[in-house]
Amino acid sequence: MKRVAAIHDISGFGKCSLTVALPVISAAGIEVAVLPTAVLSTHTGGFTHFTYRDLTEDIQPIADHWKSLEIKFDAIYTGFLGSFEQLDLVGRFFDTFKTGDNLILVDPVMADNGELYKIFTPEFAVGMSRLCKKADIIVPNLTEAALLLGETYNPGPYDEKYISGLLKKLSDLGPKQIVLTGVFFNEKELGAATYDAGTGEIAYSFENRVPGYYHGTGDVFGSALLAAVMNGFSLSEAAGIAVRFTTSAIRKTAAAGTDIRFGVNFEQTIPEFLRDLRID
Repeated sequence: MKRVAAIHDISGFGKCSLTVALPVISAAGIEVAVLPTAVLSTHTGGFTHFTYRDLTEDIQPIADHWKSLEIKFDAIYTGFLGSFEQLDLVGRFFDTFKTGDNLILVDPVMADNGELYKIFTPEFAVGMSRLCKKADIIVPNLTEAALLLGETYNPGPYDEKYISGLLKKLSDLGPKQIVLTGVFFNEKELGAATYDAGTGEIAYSFENRVPGYYHGTGDVFGSALLAAVMNGFSLSEAAGIAVRFTTSAIRKTAAAGTDIRFGVNFEQTIPEFLRDLRID
């Protein structure tokens, strides 16, 4: 059985980060070891008065214990990191547990819709770009891509020339495989673009856009993408699987009228996801 180290925060309510990564990746037949970076009562999108416990001081002791047990990982998957110190600690974790045949996937969670999250400064984006240099795959949205590259955010719609340029510049940071989310060439479709520097392939995957903004979809997408890659699918195939899974979960949420703060109904979409992965 393959094993992933998932380094994310955990929100007790509101499906995102570890409460998404653990069930989605596990359902795909992959063991998940979790390293929480913080514990929150709810996620921060749309909720107020949430509790927050920082776990920065626990990260290195957990890593040291795992190292003493000689635990090996087939992949390392990171999401929201709350400080420069956590960036440094996770970079050290990569150095400790990277092998010749495992992969590191970094989701540089720090911004959306043209804006950096309020808890971060522009300097944090510079630190995140250094962490991305250690990754094999990065999964930024368009806002995060602009920040990583030190460019002005473009709200779209986009064209293939612009997207292909972004993908190649992101790969120049260090990672050889790029998955760019939130890509659209018209207002009817939304999806992702992929670039594999090894083959030079650029590919796109789109689904019909569902109106509205839904929390936690980046974590649903990233977790599904990693699960598909680890089940032997190419980067472009994995992105297609992740786009379909995420969009289907959004559609189910919209149809049910679920409060968008509560996250998307990915649980009801897992059977479709497993069929896409060809897992019985």
